[in-house]
Amino acid sequence: MARLIYAARAGLACFLTVGAATVFGASLPSGEGRDSVEAMCSSCHSVDRIAQSQGYSREGWLALSATMIDLSADPARRDTIADYLAEHFPPNERYAPNIVDGDTRISFREWVVPTLGQRARDPVEAPDGTIWWVGQWGNLVGQIDTASGEMREYPLPEGTKPHSVTVDRDGGIWIMGNKNATIGLLDPDSGDIKIFDMPDPAARDPHTGVFDANGQLWFTLQHSNQVGRLNPSTGEISLATMPTAGSRPYGIKIDATGTPWVACNGSNCLAKVDPKTMEVTEVTLPHDETTVRRLDIADDGMIWYVNSGRGRLGRYNPDSGDIREWPSPSGPDSHPYAIAIVNGVVWYNESGKRPDPLVRFDPATETFQSWPIPSGDIFSGIVRHMRPTLDGDLLIHQSATNRIIRVSIGK
Repeated sequence: MARLIYAARAGLACFLTVGAATVFGASLPSGEGRDSVEAMCSSCHSVDRIAQSQGYSREGWLALSATMIDLSADPARRDTIADYLAEHFPPNERYAPNIVDGDTRISFREWVVPTLGQRARDPVEAPDGTIWWVGQWGNLVGQIDTASGEMREYPLPEGTKPHSVTVDRDGGIWIMGNKNATIGLLDPDSGDIKIFDMPDPAARDPHTGVFDANGQLWFTLQHSNQVGRLNPSTGEISLATMPTAGSRPYGIKIDATGTPWVACNGSNCLAKVDPKTMEVTEVTLPHDETTVRRLDIADDGMIWYVNSGRGRLGRYNPDSGDIREWPSPSGPDSHPYAIAIVNGVVWYNESGKRPDPLVRFDPATETFQSWPIPSGDIFSGIVRHMRPTLDGDLLIHQSATNRIIRVSIGK
């Protein structure tokens, strides 16, 4: 069932709040500024993330905090927070990645999106060359005109908390409503959003979507443990439950035959979905500790996946059943996350490291190369989804600093 909601195009105010906030049991060191840090930082995330960071100088903490909340009207509080963080959380090497040198040259172009603290993520290029992203915590979807640099944000219905955005072949903008069990279709001209509700109350969290060659939208529902299909012409939504409880379907891609393949973030499996019957068949991967955030499919049909649980890059041959894995450069706790194949080369990130590296793997030579991903003058992640551009570059993001990034490859 679809319904239409009008989304006003007024600018969004900063949604961060100050006041009593849960700190999720974390304990910060005593000192002047602690109360301000707890009040400001825990409004949107656990303060555990501060201790788990790579640490920064005073200037670095100022730069990072400025991407999350605007304290320019209260410089005394801003400076107190920066002083406290710099004293107790200076630069450290606890989560340092292993950066591998190589011959490929890349460059990064960054856009800082307007609304602070929104957790910008999952950029994708539309047929007209514009870039779209969602701000999950900001409850919005945004557009970048790459020629002019102009950005526009569209508020979403309350409680949408979008997890991803994808674009159909006609340029339609489709939004996964991760917290209100909807999929939305945005009209960029009017700001209207056509809403498709899930037909089953058990289907709570549309996650990642991808279109097949017939224009059908396939999507995962991670915590609902389901895979869905939406027919845009009729609005009909069909759902299938994963065979293994708690397998948590996450990333999804379509192979050359039109078959959807799904990554299991909760168990050691990949899954394929029959495009006609929606029967789900799981492929068991080695080692119980294996979990897979995302996957991609090469032109030769090989399915490449990130073994997030074991810090490896994997390849599955659907014809022979052969499975191979390579240790990621930064080791078993590197937690590879997003993945994309560009011109036969595999790209992914190591989200468990600080800074968050972008990794290149050449299947022809079985060699790695990696780069720290910038966020302006600092390094702060993480990439949760990456997708190729129409001309063979790569779109990534740094959700902690509200940056959308285009990676130019070999240019």
